[in-house]
Amino acid sequence: MQSSAIGFSPSLSFSANPRKFARNGFNPLSLSPPDRFFSSYASSLSIASTSSSRRKLSLIGCSLKQSGWVSSPAPGSSETESDGVVVRATAESAGEAESPKSKSFADTLVLGTLFGFWYLFNIYFNIYNKQVLKAFHYPVTVSLGQFAVGTVLVILMWTFNLYKRPKISGAQLAAIFPLAVVHTLGNLFTNMSLGKVAVSFTHTIKAMEPFFSVVLSAMFLGEFPTIWVVSSLVPIVGGVALASMTEASFNWAGFWSAMASNLTNQSRNVLSKKFMVKKEESLDNITLFSIITIMSFILMLPATFFMEGIKFTPSYLQAAGVNVKQVYTRSLLAALCFHAYQQVSYMILQRVSPVTHSVGNCVKRVVVIVSSVIFFRTPVSPINSIGTGIALAGVFLYSRVKRIKPKPKTA
Repeated sequence: MQSSAIGFSPSLSFSANPRKFARNGFNPLSLSPPDRFFSSYASSLSIASTSSSRRKLSLIGCSLKQSGWVSSPAPGSSETESDGVVVRATAESAGEAESPKSKSFADTLVLGTLFGFWYLFNIYFNIYNKQVLKAFHYPVTVSLGQFAVGTVLVILMWTFNLYKRPKISGAQLAAIFPLAVVHTLGNLFTNMSLGKVAVSFTHTIKAMEPFFSVVLSAMFLGEFPTIWVVSSLVPIVGGVALASMTEASFNWAGFWSAMASNLTNQSRNVLSKKFMVKKEESLDNITLFSIITIMSFILMLPATFFMEGIKFTPSYLQAAGVNVKQVYTRSLLAALCFHAYQQVSYMILQRVSPVTHSVGNCVKRVVVIVSSVIFFRTPVSPINSIGTGIALAGVFLYSRVKRIKPKPKTA
């Protein structure tokens, strides 16, 4: 909140003429709620017409200048008086008024940097994760490790006040729990798919997310798609089908794991709309993701021990003929990139519209597919490339037509 360099006395009020304030760079309608309270309080005061009152006002103004609350005018600058009130712009507000272009450029630069980190972290997560899953065929244990690293990062972030620690009620935890369940399953199924098929093919299948989003929203939220949205789903489904038929690494376990990941990830979005609707109980995206990460770690602990047992010890890895140091290092890097790219994703979402974020996510998937094909030298046939391209074009089209609202029916 900006501080105003305006002094008040008990016998002081603003002029009723708003143009005079506009000339001095002051707009009472632009104040935040606390400032409006103080503004209305100050405007309810009156100016005494006696000369003694003016002398008192002058004395108060002088004392405020000496204590630093009111800035003195720069040499050669003029002061504007309005009904006995001297209004002076502070250096801070003047600086902001002088450089709106530089501020806009800085915001664009920050946003571009965030998009770059989002893509970079995602690329490295998929590369390191695939390398680990090729050598260590236990996706449940790998998922547990990723949630464990994320939990440690969240706790450190809250402990050192890098992000405000939230105050969570029991009702909020109950609403978040189903989101944590489907979030856990979504990441688990993704790791299962990455362990079975190529990274590029997993992400081609995950391009089907809009299809599941439309179906689940219609079933549980009553949000029926427009004809434009339905039309955009045709190339998505057709492209994924074409890519699947010509995929060299295709197997049903990897295919259905990726499809299950689509289902659970979009279920999370539908559940968040259905349960996290009370404004007074809503949490910002980063806080919500942090809480879900901790819950996912707690959920994965017993599931890992029952499904795979303790398989990540150095003795077991050595007995399996795996390079222990290499697996540990890449697992840690994959987990750090996993948490980092999701945090950056939510930071971007706080700065742009959901439509812009969706378009950025589509571009991210293209970047991940291309980079993984280059890094792992994945064999790709021309028809497979065409199918992947059609599916991704459909995703981009879907993100654009989502903005088209149906015309209201006239009686």
